[in-house]
Amino acid sequence: MSSDFESYEQDFAVLTAEITGKIGKVPKLVGDDKKQMVANVEKQLEEARELLEQMELEVREIPPQSRGMYSSRMRSYKQEMGKLEADFKRSRIAYSDEVRNELLGDDGNSSENQRAHLLDNTERLERSSRRLEAGYQIAVETEQIGQEMLENLSHDREKIQRARERLRETDANLGKSSRILTGMLRRIIQTGF
Repeated sequence: MSSDFESYEQDFAVLTAEITGKIGKVPKLVGDDKKQMVANVEKQLEEARELLEQMELEVREIPPQSRGMYSSRMRSYKQEMGKLEADFKRSRIAYSDEVRNELLGDDGNSSENQRAHLLDNTERLERSSRRLEAGYQIAVETEQIGQEMLENLSHDREKIQRARERLRETDANLGKSSRILTGMLRRIIQTGF
């Protein structure tokens, strides 16, 4: 099993060396050459990921007492893989006029076009800022109106509770009055008035 692992290790070392060399070339290329190199590196990175997966499967099959050494080597290879992927991302944009042009909106014309483009973007930002401020103001006003409505509802609730309490008291008083009148009526009937 460890011989398979070592074979994968050798393949990984060769592949990562090739990838490293190609990553160094990516920033210097332009157009189709760059696209082709990027596609090639992406393919090789995928192969390297698959090799790591195979190596990991091999490590799982190694007896636990021997596994520690291989596990630490795997961590190191994964770190190397992460570094390669990060370097690749950076290399795709480093020193790239293509990306710079996309970001700045430069199509190869004079700096006057750049200035006009930047002014246009500045105006858009200002308009967006004004819209955001207006939206914020509306949100604040809406919150104030909502707060006032909640206060009004609270006052109305208190009024309704007081009215309900008065109604209960009135109902209780009517009940007492009804009992008193009923008692008086009985006495009148008993005395034969």
